[in-house]
Amino acid sequence: MTLLTRDQILTVDDSSHEDVDVPEWGGTVRVKAMTGEERDKFEAASLKGKGKNRDVNLANLRARLVAASVVDEHGQPLFHPYDVVALGKKSAAALGRVYDVAQRLAGLTDEDVDELTEDFTPGPNEPSTSA
Repeated sequence: MTLLTRDQILTVDDSSHEDVDVPEWGGTVRVKAMTGEERDKFEAASLKGKGKNRDVNLANLRARLVAASVVDEHGQPLFHPYDVVALGKKSAAALGRVYDVAQRLAGLTDEDVDELTEDFTPGPNEPSTSA
């Protein structure tokens, strides 16, 4: 067994992408894998508030991940944060197909999403956030 060096780890190009056919949109989109920093930013944006007043922001979760992951042929983001609302109004099937690839490439599992929400289950006297 040979252990990797710091330089080997920091200089390797471990980025990846996958092209996804989206017939509802009339073509193909490129989904890139998130970096660790991008995933942390996405997860942080899924929480709002501070301390015990934190809540999970599941609003437009799929659209937010798709917007953060879809790039053009040069690897530049196709969407801006202000596009999320409009993107969320697109076909659920199309959005879901792209989301599934973005989720897999980001290493973001359903369990990760559950973990984000598990500490935010409303108490017996608190209103549910799922309504």
